[in-house]
Amino acid sequence: MRLASLLWQGNRSLGLALDEKVLILNELAKADPVRWQALGDARDVSSLWAESSRRIIAEVHAQVMASGIPSSWEPICERLENCRWLSPVAVPEKIICIGLNYSDHAAESGMQCPKEPVIFNKYNNALVGASGPVILPSNSTQVDYEAELAVILGRRAKRVSEQEAWACVGGYTIMHDVSARDWQFRTGQWLSGKSFDTFAPCGPYLVTADEVTDPHSLGIRLMLNGQVMQNSNTSNLIFGIPALISYISHIFTLQPGDIISTGTPPGVGFARRPPVFLQPGDAVEITIDKLGTMRHTCVAE
Repeated sequence: MRLASLLWQGNRSLGLALDEKVLILNELAKADPVRWQALGDARDVSSLWAESSRRIIAEVHAQVMASGIPSSWEPICERLENCRWLSPVAVPEKIICIGLNYSDHAAESGMQCPKEPVIFNKYNNALVGASGPVILPSNSTQVDYEAELAVILGRRAKRVSEQEAWACVGGYTIMHDVSARDWQFRTGQWLSGKSFDTFAPCGPYLVTADEVTDPHSLGIRLMLNGQVMQNSNTSNLIFGIPALISYISHIFTLQPGDIISTGTPPGVGFARRPPVFLQPGDAVEITIDKLGTMRHTCVAE
């Protein structure tokens, strides 16, 4: 399934994304409050963490896949191109990022491949939906782009093995790890360059794990104003999904809704000659196979 949070009639709502439309799930509760009551308060993908809601969402999905969208549901659908996407998880407890997780990106950055995952974080103030926009801060002149595969936890994970880690995956999505390089490299801590407001566009969907056979075999591409800047495959990850979940869970407990952004491939702006940094009006498009496409623009603060 592809689940998304979006603005519907001015309110955060949970949608089931289909081929060309999004079915607003929490509106189903109004149409049939007995059958779909559990969806009444659905606003983001956290509804999946409850077994009752997950079962009902799966039932809706199966019905639509089998016979299409009923005509009575058409008024509570929105066309994909008209959607204003919000972050799939409204307020994750943690946004965990992995640095230097593609060997060729480490090389272009002039750094050695890490022997263990490089972990830093972003805060919730950075989180926005796939629609953006990204606000370029007035006190930075070196804002860079980074396309990333992200995994959203579906259950609690504490000191799990790599084999056990697979069961903790709630789904996958796209993250844009926007980075102010002039702040990131001021000290040995990267956080200051990573957590400006709007520096973590996320979405448009959470794609459930059953639809992604192998998250380590997905094409990942970033286009800036129509030009391909990053073009790689998640097969080039140094540390894969289960290794990251297991490693992190041995440090602190992971909770449902936590986001792990797995790192970016080569082609980032600061490593280019001459460097390429984001400017007001720039259009960014990130596509990951099976996960969809994120599109947003950059605006001056």
